[in-house]
Amino acid sequence: MVKSIISMVLLSVSAFLAFKHGWDTFNFKKHPEAMKMMGKLGINETMIPVFGGGTLLVGILLLFPKTFFLGNVLNAMSIVIIMALAMRAGNFKMVLLEIPFLMMPLVLIWLKYPFLKN
Repeated sequence: MVKSIISMVLLSVSAFLAFKHGWDTFNFKKHPEAMKMMGKLGINETMIPVFGGGTLLVGILLLFPKTFFLGNVLNAMSIVIIMALAMRAGNFKMVLLEIPFLMMPLVLIWLKYPFLKN
C-alpha cells in the first residue's frame, strides 16, 4: 500500500515535470534565460523542438502501464544527456542538481506502475 502511494506520487510529479518542461521548451522564445542556458549546453535552436517533443512523449508514455517502463527509460536517458552536455560545458552545479531527477525514473521502475493489481 505504501509502495503504491509513493509510486503514485512520484509518477504524478514525473509526468507533471515532463509536460511542464516539454511545454516550456516549445515556448523557449518567451524565456530568454532558458535559451541562454540551452546555448551554453550546446543545444541549437533547431534541436529545441526535438527535445520538447521527446519530453512531451515521455510524459504521455508514463501515464500508461504498457509504456511506463519505456517512458521512465527515456526520461532517465534524457536526463543523462542533459548531465553530459552540462559536464561538457563545465557546469558541474547543473550536473549535481540533475541527480535527484535522474533517481526519480529509476526508483519508479523499481516501484512499478502504481495502479496495477499484483
